[in-house]
Amino acid sequence: MIKIEIQDLHYTYPGGVEALRGISLTIKPGEQVAMVGQNGSGKTTLVKHLNGLLQPTSGSVLIGGWDTKKAAVAKLAARVGYVFQNPDEQLFSSTVGMEVAFGPHNLGYGDEKVSALVKDALALTELSDKTATNPYDLSATWRKMVALASIISMDTEIVIFDEPTTGQDALSVARIANIIAELRKRGKTVITITHDIDFCAENFERVIALSQGQVLLDGTANEVLGQENILAQTYVDPPQLTRLGKRLRLKETVRNQEEFLAALKKK
Repeated sequence: MIKIEIQDLHYTYPGGVEALRGISLTIKPGEQVAMVGQNGSGKTTLVKHLNGLLQPTSGSVLIGGWDTKKAAVAKLAARVGYVFQNPDEQLFSSTVGMEVAFGPHNLGYGDEKVSALVKDALALTELSDKTATNPYDLSATWRKMVALASIISMDTEIVIFDEPTTGQDALSVARIANIIAELRKRGKTVITITHDIDFCAENFERVIALSQGQVLLDGTANEVLGQENILAQTYVDPPQLTRLGKRLRLKETVRNQEEFLAALKKK
């Protein structure tokens, strides 16, 4: 099982912009973590350190004991899968099947294992009937699913989703939620960057709020989303039900319909 350890991480872009300013975090194996915050708060910069796409200016990032400053990106790819916000930045094969098979083949898995991983990833993303289709003949919604499948098929211990619900319809958002739930059952660590605070509240147990390259809040979803005044510093509004619960002076912070109704009964 792979633990993520980030210690006093600083990162300054070549132009001089200090994007991360002393972040220290530990993410345990199997945790489901949502990272929230306004644009420019450092979310994407932070997660790009987890697979070696960016190197710390100072501080350290350890992925299961591997120092990302010493481990090659190709080596880290066996532990960390990254789904980009825009699938068009990720897709390059002529068919969905080839796209989804590329990652596990590149990791050196045998044909039998690759076939099993691809079949599983296609089924999980509801793409089994689209294997021979060119990804760019699909809608943006389905191209997002292809991007997800191409990472799921690599069977990494850590999966990062960058704004997975952006531009997706309600059916696709529900599909993504089901994928995350299945990855949770499999013991995967799932880290998601999101502006979709309702999706965050429904699907993640731990929330980290970033502001100006620092950790503003870090705790359970109920703890973090209940701190409306502090979240406002990074221009994040708690879910509507959370805010309504506060206005109704419910004793507990709630984040979804089930919790809201249960707290209402206790009032």
